[in-house]
Amino acid sequence: MPRGRPPVHNRDQVLAAAVRLADANGLDAVTMRRVASEIGAGAMSLYTYVPDREHLIDLMVDRVAGELALPALTGDWRADVFALVGVQRAMMLKHPWLTGALTGRSVTGLNLLTYLEHGLGALEPSGLSGGTRMAVLALLTGFVASYVTAELAGDSTGTEQAAQIVAAMASGDFPRLAAAFAESGGSPPGFEQIADWVITGLVNQASGNS
Repeated sequence: MPRGRPPVHNRDQVLAAAVRLADANGLDAVTMRRVASEIGAGAMSLYTYVPDREHLIDLMVDRVAGELALPALTGDWRADVFALVGVQRAMMLKHPWLTGALTGRSVTGLNLLTYLEHGLGALEPSGLSGGTRMAVLALLTGFVASYVTAELAGDSTGTEQAAQIVAAMASGDFPRLAAAFAESGGSPPGFEQIADWVITGLVNQASGNS
């Protein structure tokens, strides 16, 4: 006969609780004690499911990566990668803590590996080597995380900066800046335009160096 009582909870319940905490209160709120409290367990019992907080965050990242609705590949690397960074951005906006959690974290979970496999497939028609494609994907993830971090910071800072730029251009001391601003319709380029530049620039640069 098996010894001891079976666990009252399971790892999936632990991860769901941890993600809820992070979504509501940020990654700093995710402690072993807080997560245990969320599922009505003792703090020490949580170590039955995960060895430590860092491993818990690894599992959280992989769990939300499973929410990615990976777009079908068309064979057009630019369009396929553009679609991929779009769903990546949506996931980071849904889980704001993710931009910080990704920093320095290795790709080990099955969902993250599925994303990486898809991204390598999206870039395959570009002719880049596998290692270069992995580097491009890492750089694109960094770009999306940085952009989303700025988005999550709110619009008030951006509005104030835009007002300062308009006032500076009105002085006549920045004619090139004024011309560029006018060409853009009076507003800075959005995510789609910048993402297209970044994707095209990275792949073209990598192709020239390969």
